[in-house]
Amino acid sequence: MKSFALLVINAIGIQKGKIVDENEIARVIHHSIKEAESESGLKINSAYLTIPGKYVTIVQNSVTREAKDKYAGISSKDVTSSIMQAKDIDIPEDKQIIDIVENQFILENGKAVSDPIGNLSGSFTLKAQVILADKDYMRQIASIFKKADLDIDGLVPVTLAQRSITLDSNELNDNVMLLDIGAGNTDIGVFEGSNFVYTNTIPLGGDTITNDISLVLNISEEEAEKLKKQYGLALKSFIDNDNEILLTTCKDDNGKKIIRSSELIEIIEARVEEIFALVNKDITTQGIKSRINNVIITGQGITNINKSDVAGKITLNIPVKIATGRLISVVRPEYRTAYSLVRYIASRQFVKTVSSNIDSDSQENFFQTVFERIKEFFYS
Repeated sequence: MKSFALLVINAIGIQKGKIVDENEIARVIHHSIKEAESESGLKINSAYLTIPGKYVTIVQNSVTREAKDKYAGISSKDVTSSIMQAKDIDIPEDKQIIDIVENQFILENGKAVSDPIGNLSGSFTLKAQVILADKDYMRQIASIFKKADLDIDGLVPVTLAQRSITLDSNELNDNVMLLDIGAGNTDIGVFEGSNFVYTNTIPLGGDTITNDISLVLNISEEEAEKLKKQYGLALKSFIDNDNEILLTTCKDDNGKKIIRSSELIEIIEARVEEIFALVNKDITTQGIKSRINNVIITGQGITNINKSDVAGKITLNIPVKIATGRLISVVRPEYRTAYSLVRYIASRQFVKTVSSNIDSDSQENFFQTVFERIKEFFYS
């Protein structure tokens, strides 16, 4: 039985994706773990967590290996050895390996398979991505988790985890860019089929839009967030009725002021346009824009803003759509990253261990109770 503890860190100690207060983040993690332990009856000793794309470097590597006994078929030991061999790359001093992603196995007859074990082939080639992380960021994370009295099982780039639940069956085989526009950041993930090509982070998200509305209209962030959700529209040209909006927390006019909805949407449009413009600049600079066929957008920061896909298409000049993956509609938005991390970790078939260190009692239907709680947590 595999068990996982997963953390998607969103704390006051993080600003624009940067760690600014280790003690505050450690406090939030410790509090969250204690709440989870109380609710589940588990003792959590370690956890997996996501890592923003800005701290990740992807190195493509290809390894060809002879099968130890071609008449017995490729063994699990052969595969494990090839994965270990894939780690043999020149690693910059400021980076360290956090994962090896097996993209494809090619048998000596040229056939590509996802699992070569048992195939009668004298040799095979592993195509893999070696995932590197910035050492300075890793040191900060290690320090934070030590303060929270928690071990780290592993780190997974946000968009790599998101891919399996965000893309539909056709998109999984296409050259796509996945944009996860969250509260504070926009994570970029570029995939060529199952090949993880590139990832990065833009330090703008849904909270940035809320903050813009609050500053420009001089209203509270609570009212700005409410207005964003109520009137969210990415393009002023799509306004049907330019209604009047009564602002109730405006500091300029004794708490009340009337504006047109077009004024609000103009603020939203400017920031949405900037987010896509920065993404466009990044993928153009990296020389990968021409290889992208479609753009898929997801995340709490953008999905409640209507016509954001149209705004993206105008700026990027690439087809853009809101994610329609099979599980998108059934998993609550605030839990999608955690849920996608569960699925990603559980799918790692060639990893020796993917379980977190969790203590539990041995009641007969304990695990059934836990699974029911997880199902209720993610889907209700």
